[in-house]
Amino acid sequence: MISTAIRVARVGSAAELAAAALVMLGFPALMLAALVPSVPAFAALAAVTYLADHYLHRKGSYLINRLSKVRAGLSIRFLIRQLLLVLLLARLSLSDDLIFYGAVACFIAFYGLQAPHGALVTLIRNRRRMPVATRNIDLKSRIRIPDAPPRRLLHRSAEKMLHLDLFAVVGILVSAQLESAAFGFFGIGLTVGLGVGYVLRLLPYVRSAKTPPRAETVLAAVDDWLAGHKPQTVLYFSGSKDSAYQVNMWLETMEQLDTRPLIILRERVILNNLAPTTVPVICVPGGVHLMNLDLSTVRVALYAANVGKNIHLLRVPTMKHVFIGHGDSDKLASVNPYSKVYDEVWSAGRAGRDRYALADVGVRDDDIVEVGRPQLAPIQSWQGVPEGRIPTVLYAPTWEGWDGNPGNTSIVLAGENIVQRLVTADPPVRVLYKPHPFTGTVSKDAKAAHQRIAALVEKTAAERAADSRFTADSAAMDRAKAELAGIEARLDELSGAGGTKGDEAEATRDGVVDVRRHEEIARLRAEWNDAYWRSFPSYEHRVITGAQPRLYDCFNVSDAMVSDISSVVSDFIASGKPYAVTDSGELGVEEFKQQNTAVRAAVILSNSAVELGDLLDAVRDPSGDPLADARTELKQYLLGPAEPTSIDQFNAAVADLAAKAEARNIGQQSRLGAANADPAETTELTNAVPGQRAASAGETDGVSAG
Repeated sequence: MISTAIRVARVGSAAELAAAALVMLGFPALMLAALVPSVPAFAALAAVTYLADHYLHRKGSYLINRLSKVRAGLSIRFLIRQLLLVLLLARLSLSDDLIFYGAVACFIAFYGLQAPHGALVTLIRNRRRMPVATRNIDLKSRIRIPDAPPRRLLHRSAEKMLHLDLFAVVGILVSAQLESAAFGFFGIGLTVGLGVGYVLRLLPYVRSAKTPPRAETVLAAVDDWLAGHKPQTVLYFSGSKDSAYQVNMWLETMEQLDTRPLIILRERVILNNLAPTTVPVICVPGGVHLMNLDLSTVRVALYAANVGKNIHLLRVPTMKHVFIGHGDSDKLASVNPYSKVYDEVWSAGRAGRDRYALADVGVRDDDIVEVGRPQLAPIQSWQGVPEGRIPTVLYAPTWEGWDGNPGNTSIVLAGENIVQRLVTADPPVRVLYKPHPFTGTVSKDAKAAHQRIAALVEKTAAERAADSRFTADSAAMDRAKAELAGIEARLDELSGAGGTKGDEAEATRDGVVDVRRHEEIARLRAEWNDAYWRSFPSYEHRVITGAQPRLYDCFNVSDAMVSDISSVVSDFIASGKPYAVTDSGELGVEEFKQQNTAVRAAVILSNSAVELGDLLDAVRDPSGDPLADARTELKQYLLGPAEPTSIDQFNAAVADLAAKAEARNIGQQSRLGAANADPAETTELTNAVPGQRAASAGETDGVSAG
């Protein structure tokens, strides 16, 4: 019943549901207390509505957003509470007393202050919003960017301003109870005085000395930096907050490029969720601003996702455009017809080339280049189960997808069967359950299945901890936990010291990475990972969510994996370890293998997961593994040869395409030079190569001239 109510109310927990109920029921109860009238009851109910409302705001509850849509927003709720207080005074026969008139005047004046307060906050935020936001780019020496206003002034400012009415409300209630106006007028004075003070405190930050330069000046400074840096290879990305992982997976590769790299983002939310990197980053929300950036030195543009905003850079002919994607799998997204717009499509191995040929979506074979997967370098090859440790099996299902296809994920139909068979296996194995971060975001059935699986893993972990057959070195685990605490403290210290402060403008000014700190953080994260796995028994089942430990870290401590059709399978193949894939759509083994290259060396599971024994046999006796040779062949087919290394292949592909772009540009210049005698032809050729600064004043975001 409670879970159903939580789902209907779109809240995240029983506590949120209770707070929502208190808000919804609190105001009718307040009116009843005012009509009775009862000062103590009114005070208690007012406190409940204040606290419940504040809790929902801090949680970012969906309900709060919905209330504002039906004209019951934050300001209205405060106003209703104040009007009910006036009603209480009237019912107490205080309508002829000064405290009554004082309360009415106070609330009118207080609401009169909301307009200038809101206007000032909006004006300050708008004036400090940069046309572009950057990281690892020195704008500080080029333009003046003043410090941000104190966070306490602008963060949740409307809520802070409205809560100043507490002094008046408390004072008036005390006056009504004690029949002494002094307390009420004292509270009224505090509320109005603090409200006026809040507005006055904001005024200095609208002056030009406290705001960044105009957009034209900022963009000119960015162009000046670009002219000096001369970027050659750009990683371009646009997407939602939840898709930030798609660009984060390429950061380390960008840092290893032989050419001068640059990252261009289109959404501020992606910049805020970007992992630390030493590569220069420019976030350009406006399409016109992007098209006007001086990117004349860029020869190769890399795209990690097929999105509409790619058109703003794809229109530039002086660079070559490449789709690199954000994973390699047999899903339909890996053969999107949109890929025809790029000059080249880079795949990990031969499988990607064949995938496009079979899909017949218009991508030419000549335009596909095999470059390996540089991100897979951290994945370690399997050496067998270490002596004295029980095998570890990773269950890493993908999410349910948008289309409701039962073949997308095993979690709904097979997940519980898989985990149940693993936790009851004999001889025993250890289970790591790491679901996709999107699991349950679309399907309530997937969310419910995930919760049941997590509960099963945790329950059996507790049972194993109490089983005398399993013992662990408590002293060693305590030392590892102490190491973890020390590493986390140092990471927090470094993140605080190296993290950005203030607002977007200040983060742009100060967002140049400290390379030494960046390297120390990378080293500490590796040490954290090592200490994490030593901090609990090697036989303990565990549910792993969140960013740490990373998926590849889970690969390295596992001896086998169960998953679904996704890039996770292709990546795991790099380890050479046994793996199983679930045929949740019940295609049948042969058809499933025919449609999905990555499962040709896998144990194929039905939804009952009865075939899991074959996977566990391969883990326990690698010499008798019938699929070992098939995995070796498939690894090369999917991911390319081990030599040269993937990063070397990637750099060679960048260099080759950059040379093609340069040859094209030289050819265009030669044609323009040859056409000088014919002004009409010169005009035609010039228009065919739009200049980076050629956008007209009337051009809007998303609309280009060519």
